[in-house]
Amino acid sequence: MKNIAAITAASALVALSTIAATPAAADHHGQKAAKEKCYGVAKAGKNDCAAGPGTSCAGTSKVDYQGNAWKYVDGNACEKMGGSLTPKKGNAKPVPQQG
Repeated sequence: MKNIAAITAASALVALSTIAATPAAADHHGQKAAKEKCYGVAKAGKNDCAAGPGTSCAGTSKVDYQGNAWKYVDGNACEKMGGSLTPKKGNAKPVPQQG
């Protein structure tokens, strides 16, 4: 039993050291990219919290790409994927930017 406990503890330490050594997601300058609220990209029921009228919190958007519903995305990715950094009208499918 003591050997099992020692092996379990050693495994946990290895796992923690691996996580600590894994680099965080970085932007093109090597800095950690922050998350940003991106409006109009969430599928129905997949938004993050408090999307505005008709929603109370996460998972309450009623239609795909609801303009006032947001979800967190990697920093600098929202507008590239066709979303907006501010609430928008309508439920048009986002059009990703080219290039």
